[in-house]
Amino acid sequence: MIKTLSGDSSRLRATVDFVKEQDTATLLPLLLPGLDGPELRALAERCRFSHAALLVLPDDATALRTMLADCGLVADGPPQPSVVVRERLAARHRRRAADLDVGILRPPVECHDGSRRTVEVFTLTAPPDSGLAPLAAHEREHQHEAHVAFEVTAPDPLVLRGLCAAFARYGATPDGGGYNPHENGTVFYFAASPEAKGDYRRVELYVPGDHRDLLADHLAEHRARRPAETLLRLLTGAWTTQALAAFAGLCVPDHLAADRATTLDDLTRATDTSPRHLATLLRYLAMLGVVDRQEDGFRLTALGTLLRADAPDSMRALALMYGGPFYQSFAGLDRTVRTGEVAFEHHFGENHFDHFARDPELAALFDRSMAAGSRMFDPLPSHPVLTAAAQAPGGGTVVDVAGGNGELLGRILTAHPGLHGVLLERPHAAEAARRLLDTAGCAARCSFRAGDFADVPPGGDVYVLSRILHDWDDERCRTILRHCARAMPDHADLLVVERVLPADGSYSLATAWDLHMMCNVGGRERTADHYARLFADAGLALVDRTPLPLDGSVLHVRKDAAATV
Repeated sequence: MIKTLSGDSSRLRATVDFVKEQDTATLLPLLLPGLDGPELRALAERCRFSHAALLVLPDDATALRTMLADCGLVADGPPQPSVVVRERLAARHRRRAADLDVGILRPPVECHDGSRRTVEVFTLTAPPDSGLAPLAAHEREHQHEAHVAFEVTAPDPLVLRGLCAAFARYGATPDGGGYNPHENGTVFYFAASPEAKGDYRRVELYVPGDHRDLLADHLAEHRARRPAETLLRLLTGAWTTQALAAFAGLCVPDHLAADRATTLDDLTRATDTSPRHLATLLRYLAMLGVVDRQEDGFRLTALGTLLRADAPDSMRALALMYGGPFYQSFAGLDRTVRTGEVAFEHHFGENHFDHFARDPELAALFDRSMAAGSRMFDPLPSHPVLTAAAQAPGGGTVVDVAGGNGELLGRILTAHPGLHGVLLERPHAAEAARRLLDTAGCAARCSFRAGDFADVPPGGDVYVLSRILHDWDDERCRTILRHCARAMPDHADLLVVERVLPADGSYSLATAWDLHMMCNVGGRERTADHYARLFADAGLALVDRTPLPLDGSVLHVRKDAAATV
């Protein structure tokens, strides 16, 4: 039994023997008691036993090489950083993660059944005089990082959810995990059922690729078992908002690259910042996966790249808005809840439209933030209504009502060269849209109208209201929709893009945006039924609803032939 052996070498040798002797179909029922029959076969087809793991704590690199050689193992290179285990050790022993240089090796093992697996060796050098002796003694005694792992053979999100659900049915519970950018792999840890047989009490599902969306649900369930830690993470969420806003506002991402590290000295010179304080910010952002800390500096992850000003899908403007004016006004949320007054208006003395309009730089930032949001709705140009309009003789016309700087309309016109566009906006926004669409090569097919909702132009084939109605109360929404209905020919379609509140109260970004709209704008998000009633009041009818990324929806609306507006 592994837990009765002493010494890193003995444990490593026992782990090698275990890997050689086991196979997927034998090991799964030991870890998930009661699993058998068709479900066992289904799981064995979708994940395979890939390795067993342990943490060793050698005095130095020579001791590690000797240990591996004694067990017949040959590493295929130097240890790679192990982000997940480093963070777990730091949390468990209340140490700074940056002070724990945890590496990972995966030497291969030829198994008795002819297959080739690995032993996953986490290594933390712990010289006798390093101050790590208490940590090393604790880890050797308790073997927290010892586990067996199964690699998901087809990393499809649906398959992964099914595997996690199957593990839960047989008593396994979430026990952490993480994404390793060095390998582009996602790790899901489980604590095995108390009835599990054998020496291992932790199970890993390793999934190639970035699956942090599913990992978030897994970690949330894990943290729910530790309410004090969960609450503390929630209470410090404001720190994350400000850290991201400062990172973007200081233009640090613009001086970092994704394919190479930039030294701290170079970054501080380029951004005119304090070395020590910038290092503290970057360590925090590394913990969040925004940057990757390497020996010779920092590099951007895919997440951090979105905060570069020149990124194709840049979200820099959103970071500055959420960490700037909207952050300031959120401090008055309690007043909004108590009195119904919009916190933004109380803090700034005017509504956000007027406030942004009188400050050209702030207005431009707001329009860029809305444009960044438009990129989240990439599937919209392929909506059947737009495709049909593009195929009409002579090409159809799309009217984007309050279309901001034209980002969304530009995407629609680019996808459908046969379409013509009309953009209705405030004067300064209409001019910004003209410039953007000219750069995109679409301005020749578009006209620009300066005006308000009462000026919705008639004669279009498709009308678009993208994230407009959630800005307003019900009565104002009815007025906007009536203006659209009066302008629409009988054959025209209206596409309304919004985040729709789930009727069953399930998790949705729409619920968070409902709070944001209440506090900062005085608007609200709504259920599909609520929207359908507003449409009916304006003589319109909801035809269907299509999901969009990030919990968005496109509501397809037409004139109700039986109604009179």
